[in-house]
Amino acid sequence: MITSLHGTLLESGLFRAVIEAAGVGYEVHIPITTTEKLPPPGATLRLHTLQIIRENEHSLYGFATTEERDFFRLLIEKVSGIGPKTALNIFSRLSMPTLKDAIARGNVRLLSECPGIGKKTAERLIIELRDKLTPAASRPAAHAAPLTDPARDAPQPTLSADATAALVTLGFKPADADKAVRLALEKAPPGITLEKLIRAALGNPQT
Repeated sequence: MITSLHGTLLESGLFRAVIEAAGVGYEVHIPITTTEKLPPPGATLRLHTLQIIRENEHSLYGFATTEERDFFRLLIEKVSGIGPKTALNIFSRLSMPTLKDAIARGNVRLLSECPGIGKKTAERLIIELRDKLTPAASRPAAHAAPLTDPARDAPQPTLSADATAALVTLGFKPADADKAVRLALEKAPPGITLEKLIRAALGNPQT
């Protein structure tokens, strides 16, 4: 079982990357959230991979982190109706914090907007995986006490999900909203408030 690849990036596209390791070129299926983090061709990188071997499929799926890879495996093994391609679409639409928060909150609407996921599959996904989330990801956000900084005390996934939901309400597509928030968070100072995060995300180009 190939659990990781360390080598040279030969080429990449929206949903694939070719990595040369020990003289062999491996084609790896990747979500857009991983594509965004790839270095330029010719650079060295490591992808955490899951090898799928079936009667009509021998494929590698790669991710930037082990957490993403392990949650991808959980999706395709535990949720009926979700195969590797559908799971890849989910990861391409939603970052890990937003995905986990949507499951923890039972956000059927956001999950069902992923390609290949209808309302019934979204409900089944929530039922099967909600209890498998880490306590920090699954518990609801606590109300901040007076004189405390809500952004500092609130879990990052909740801050990200709330900002994403706000952009969707403003008319953004879920994928564009999720990407804009993630880009804003990368540049955000510690303790950024929800309002400032939303304003920063609104300034990000949707390309």
